Amino acid sequence: MTTQAQGLSASTPLSLSHRLMVGALFLVLGFVFVGGTGFAGDYRAHNGAHDSRHAMGFPCH
Repeated sequence: MTTQAQGLSASTPLSLSHRLMVGALFLVLGFVFVGGTGFAGDYRAHNGAHDSRHAMGFPCH
């Protein structure tokens, strides 16, 4: 006897609206991470992402 799990499986394609929603979420999350480390008061957080921010054109000085 076999049972199937309900919900999304790895082979179920997402609709366009779901893909756009996930893309927008990750875009906002990325801006929060880049902005948060760019204006961080702690030098370790600032220096930890320094080269990546400059490579993306984000000014931090």
